[in-house]
Amino acid sequence: MERKIYRITNIKEFILEGFPAVQHLGKLFFVVFLLLYLVSIIGNTIIVMIMWLDHRLQIPMYLFLSGFSFLECCFTTSVIPKLLTIFLSGMQTISFAACLTQIFVFISLGVTGFFLIAVMSMDRYLAICNPLHYPSIMTMKVCFLLILFCCSMGILITTSVVVKVSQLSFCGSNIIKHFLCDLGPLTQLSCSDTSFIESLAFFLALFIILSSLTVTMICYINITITILRLPSAKERQKAFSTCSSHLIVLSLIYGSCIFIYIKPNQANKLDTNREAALMNTVVTPVLNPFIYTLRNKQFKLALRDVIYKVKLFR
Repeated sequence: MERKIYRITNIKEFILEGFPAVQHLGKLFFVVFLLLYLVSIIGNTIIVMIMWLDHRLQIPMYLFLSGFSFLECCFTTSVIPKLLTIFLSGMQTISFAACLTQIFVFISLGVTGFFLIAVMSMDRYLAICNPLHYPSIMTMKVCFLLILFCCSMGILITTSVVVKVSQLSFCGSNIIKHFLCDLGPLTQLSCSDTSFIESLAFFLALFIILSSLTVTMICYINITITILRLPSAKERQKAFSTCSSHLIVLSLIYGSCIFIYIKPNQANKLDTNREAALMNTVVTPVLNPFIYTLRNKQFKLALRDVIYKVKLFR
């Protein structure tokens, strides 16, 4: 049996392949993704600012939404600026330390987001299905503790994986077939035995995504049952309109992440991950401000009041 011998090298930097098929249209894509990035950042930042400026919105639902919006700002910022650099100047190199940092930030924020989505679903379930006990259960202290729990879980879970990745040896090619540093594309370049890391990442992704999805679906099923029992057709239509909007965003988030991460064998599937990752890092952060809050009448009223106050001070 022939034994393969690898020459281990001290790789200090990698090359992000990006989108080689459209790299000649780099400046056009730079403008498109820059606009999308700005819309996402501005929209989510407005949500956070309005929530803290208007005392009427300082309730659990909007606290979770503002936390989710802040998370989305950080999430897109961990990826899009580097992608813009690739499109504009063709600078595709990234140091090993920077690559690990991007993996840690990107995944920890993503994990935090999944747990936060589950918490937000439970909040809506309690508010709609158990309104009498909701104020005593979902206090602001409990909300902050839940947000802290989501962040802690994101950091702890990601640290366990990134520490293992940092101990890998790399040889041969240093071209990452992606526009960002992610676990699958990076581990494919390693000369070490990556079976443990791949299994660990797979089962952690399975646990995080499916547990969050299960909680979310159970909450929304119960919400739907409660809505169907409402006596007014107008109230039912309004509630279903809000829920359907939320479910569109959730389907995009869960669908893209299941496609990317819940696959036992990542080999030969990395090319298709790029499009799914674009959906997760660009499209959904742009849609979130419009679907989660900017369509909300109470939030729009608060936004109108803040704009009116700003005009008065001029």
